[in-house]
Formats: sequence, structure tokens, C-alpha cells
Amino acid sequence: MAPAPAGPTGPTDPAASTTEPWVRAAPRPNAVVGVGLVVVDTDGRILLGLAHDGRWELPGGKVDPGEGFEQAAARELAEETSLRAKPEDIDVLAVHIDSASGVTRLTAAAVTRTAEGTPAVTEPDKIARWAWFAPTEIPADLYVPSVTVLRTCLPEARDLPTVSTYDYATHGWAGTHPQ
Repeated sequence: MAPAPAGPTGPTDPAASTTEPWVRAAPRPNAVVGVGLVVVDTDGRILLGLAHDGRWELPGGKVDPGEGFEQAAARELAEETSLRAKPEDIDVLAVHIDSASGVTRLTAAAVTRTAEGTPAVTEPDKIARWAWFAPTEIPADLYVPSVTVLRTCLPEARDLPTVSTYDYATHGWAGTHPQ
């Protein structure tokens, strides 16, 4: 059996080679930086969008060059849902690092309780519909970055799927879920 091709720091699969020592692969240098926004309405419900692949996701997306997480969250919210929130009314609680899709992602977990307007599908090529869910009724079929963000903002939501991330808290947050 031929040895596996070496990654940047050596073989990445310990079972693939018996001639070289196994070394954990180095992170890819070009991470995708984004933000997921938990939008909480006056009834304590969470806004999720149904993607065409059947998974639910939070509003959010990539951070543009020169943009902070709060600004990106406000922009993405308006672009995706037509809802409006001021960047200063958005709290970033943590940044998660994962590579579940084979791409290194840094996703900021953010929350707002002050979004104004009625959600509308503004990107029909991405989202089929927006819906509000009680924290105890969040669907299980979720986009991975949305799971990590929801776990940060809703620690009491114990039925969320398990995903592997490295988490960095940005500051403490009083309370068990956004009110």
C-alpha cells in the first residue's frame, strides 16, 4: 500500500501510512469569516430561514473587508430578511472556529432583540421562507454554523445537534437566553 499524500505538515490520516508519523494537518490559511444572528422577537421566538436543501439557518453571512461583526450582522439581516437592527443593538457573544465542511470557518455568534419590520424572503434563490420558533421548538435539521451560534445564545436548548467547534467567548452574558 502506497503512503497517503502528505499534507502541509505530513500525512493527515493516521491509518493511511505506516512509514511516516501522523501529524495533525495545519489549518488552511484562508478562513471564511462570518456572523450568525439570533433575532429574538417580543414573544421570545427565534427567526430561522428554510434553505432549499431542507436545512434551517439563522440570518447571517460573510463579513466584508473593513466591516465589524455587528455591522455585518445588521447588513446581512437587512439583505436577507428586510428586517432592520442597528449595529449598536447587536451583541457578539463568541467566535466559533470549525472545519466541518472541510473549510475553516470563523463564525461570530450574535444576538439582537430590537429588529424592526416583518421578515420577507429577499433572496429566493437561497431561502424558501422565514419562520419564528420558540426556543424549545427549534428544528433539528440546521446548518452547522447556525447550531454553534444557537448553542451560544440559547444554552438551555439541549436538543440541538452536536457539532465540533473551538469556541472563544467575547464577553459574559447575564441570563440563560435572550429576553
